Amino acid sequence: MNEKFPSSEKLKSKILIDRLFSEGRSIKNFPLKLIYLPLKEPSKTCKTGVSVPKRNFKRAVDRNYFKRLMRETFRKNKYLVESNPEQKYAMMFVYTTAKKFDYHQINTCLIQILEKLKEKEASHEKINN
Repeated sequence: MNEKFPSSEKLKSKILIDRLFSEGRSIKNFPLKLIYLPLKEPSKTCKTGVSVPKRNFKRAVDRNYFKRLMRETFRKNKYLVESNPEQKYAMMFVYTTAKKFDYHQINTCLIQILEKLKEKEASHEKINN
């Protein structure tokens, strides 16, 4: 199992980020929110980004800490999303609260969100087929 998080998997394209926030669907599980968009163009990997609003944490040190936590938990659990080789996503994880949660709470929340994403997209594919 590949647990790397290389530059090719990071969401950096401004055009794709704008499309993600305008057309994307969301899944919420306190304290995280996932905004995702199925990619139409052929892509080898899912594109993922993380965000912590300045409104919740004024100090950059705190924002960077939670970004690091979310990237690490996604890196460890990305196999949940990449198990479907036909469909890839552009995803943005947003930390939605001003409360400070530890690694284990964020990890369980992120796993639950990824499981919900798999279920939601599996039911969506059944409807379309």
